[in-house]
Amino acid sequence: MPLTRRTLNAAALIATISLGTLAPAAFAQTKWDLPAAYPATNFHSENLAQFAAEVDKASGGKLKITVHPNASLFKAPEIKRAVQGGRAQIGEILLTAYQNEWPIFGADGLPFLADSYDESMKLYKAQKPLLEKKLGEQGMMLLYSVARPPQGIYTKKPLASAADLKGIKWRAYSPATARIAELVSAQPVTVQAAEFAQALATGVVESTMTSGATGVDSKLFEHLKYYYDTQARLPKNAVIVNKAAFDALDKPTQAAVLKAAADAEARGWAASQKVNTDTLEKLKANGMQVLPPSAQLKTDMQKVGETMLKEWLDKAGAEGKALVDAYRK
Repeated sequence: MPLTRRTLNAAALIATISLGTLAPAAFAQTKWDLPAAYPATNFHSENLAQFAAEVDKASGGKLKITVHPNASLFKAPEIKRAVQGGRAQIGEILLTAYQNEWPIFGADGLPFLADSYDESMKLYKAQKPLLEKKLGEQGMMLLYSVARPPQGIYTKKPLASAADLKGIKWRAYSPATARIAELVSAQPVTVQAAEFAQALATGVVESTMTSGATGVDSKLFEHLKYYYDTQARLPKNAVIVNKAAFDALDKPTQAAVLKAAADAEARGWAASQKVNTDTLEKLKANGMQVLPPSAQLKTDMQKVGETMLKEWLDKAGAEGKALVDAYRK
């Protein structure tokens, strides 16, 4: 049959309608932004990138998560509010940064309460239901959480007990680290990260408490000789999602997100332990003595932890007591 102009126009119209009908189903894609505070090379950020890739694959491309590392989208203190308000659908936060808002957020920042990866995981399991409830009240969900490497004490001179810290110039970078200094009669000096190396070089500070990973990043071995692996605390990063954004996903995509989150949590804890082991080896390779705390130093620092726990419980009340009781069961 010969093709007339009318026949061609009708065929074109049918094709257009068909494409228009199919397009939304074939090409519908939800896009989420995920702000994070750490550089792209940090193991937390690498874990986020893998999480996003797995969600993309498992959802068949229906959910695309763009990770914005190094505080490039929101500064660290702004991320939780951005997720809560829907300016970002998902984000990574440091839980202890929000302790002033709610004491339970700071439970893993208490020194010597949970002083190993196993104990930190035990604390997380006790803390998790409370976190989920609080975040739920704020319109968010907890997807997963990963501990940062544990913290020890760096010094210029050997430590046999906490008495050896008396009068020492101790770099404080948070209320908790300043309080630890006060309780061991050290002299807390507030020094920001960007000024740390200069403060060490000029003798403004001669000791601090931080992780092996930070020790390598900041090249503390150039100024300090000893690292006591007290595993004082293992603060956690948490990935949170806006509840309305999650609820807007179809069920298979929700399942893909939850599965990728569970995998990221397991992978992240393993990566944290590897980073800790690797960085302690790097400290040794650069001439630093990496030592376990003596029995006396450990006992002394645990007393510091008990004092700070009591102070925290006074603020956290019954909720805090229930958490600590559940952890210590």
